[in-house]
Amino acid sequence: MISIPVLILLAFAGYRATQLAIHDTLLDPARAVVFNWHSRKTDSPVRGAAVTLISCPYCMGWWISGALLATLLLVTGRFDDAPLLTHGIEWFAVAGAAVLLNRIDDTLAEVAK
Repeated sequence: MISIPVLILLAFAGYRATQLAIHDTLLDPARAVVFNWHSRKTDSPVRGAAVTLISCPYCMGWWISGALLATLLLVTGRFDDAPLLTHGIEWFAVAGAAVLLNRIDDTLAEVAK
């Protein structure tokens, strides 16, 4: 099981990576490709899901948090140290903390307007 400091570190990394994927201008060209691809066939459920994924901080944050956690566990050789259910709960914890940081950021941005 991961420790609380590692959970916090992963939450901050998940928050920042989600901000990069959803909002930062660095990935605007990649997002534009997906939006243009979707606009050519808007009734496609696969294309709609792709647009939802890259537009939703909760959706993208979930997958990014899982990827960060899996990377940490695999690189440190700790994936087999705990049952898969434990890692699933860790995934929920990391994603939840990252989403909380996103909500705080969004709320502070709204208050500042």
